[in-house]
Amino acid sequence: SAQESIFSFLPPQDKPVKPPRYISTFRPLVKREAEKNKAQRKTMGPAKVAVPLPNNFLQKHSKEPKLPARKKEQDSKKQPALSVPRRTDHPVMGIKSQKNFINTNAVAAITGLPKKPQPICVDTRQGDKYLLETSGLVPKYVKKKNYGVTPKCVVQRTEEMKRAQEEYEANISEQLKKRAMKQLSDEERTSLLQGLKQNWEELYREFQCLPIEIDTISKKLQKEKLELQMKQLEHDIDSIEKHKVIYIANE
Repeated sequence: SAQESIFSFLPPQDKPVKPPRYISTFRPLVKREAEKNKAQRKTMGPAKVAVPLPNNFLQKHSKEPKLPARKKEQDSKKQPALSVPRRTDHPVMGIKSQKNFINTNAVAAITGLPKKPQPICVDTRQGDKYLLETSGLVPKYVKKKNYGVTPKCVVQRTEEMKRAQEEYEANISEQLKKRAMKQLSDEERTSLLQGLKQNWEELYREFQCLPIEIDTISKKLQKEKLELQMKQLEHDIDSIEKHKVIYIANE
């Protein structure tokens, strides 16, 4: 009984067998090549690379593109003439003039015409003056040949407007003949205008005679009636004064 155990009741379990580890067939070859080239890269970079010299350092603007050399100017071009004499030039000596400048100047002063003063204009009491010719006060443009002549464009435009007005009046007269209408003469238009103004004055006089206090319906209606009649007369007078040509229908 002492040898009995709880673990003896369970059947023994077999441990799973692991598959063999994978080993590449090229492993010996790779290991051999690694050991063969191991000593060549012990330093920084390949051992056989040439180290630059200390004197061969990078200089300023050394990597910029270089322009071609400038060509010298051709010697065939002539140099500009100097406006001053050279240092090696010497004046001509020994030349004398036989002219008597004193007598010449005296004769020129006696026989010469006096210099005419320029016309000036003074515009302030302090004496500020300026030339009269350039001041704009001299009527230069009056002496031109085409001064005061109507330009051709204005004449042409006036003729076109006159022709258009004549065509418009002819068209209106034809339409009026078709519609049996006649044009109101100037005397009739003037008399009509005066009659309308007289009627307006009468209505206005009547309107002024109304009482100040309008307290009944009849007074209010009378006032409104006078206002409407006066407004209509004002509209008719304005229309007749604005239009010089008036047509009316034949009765």
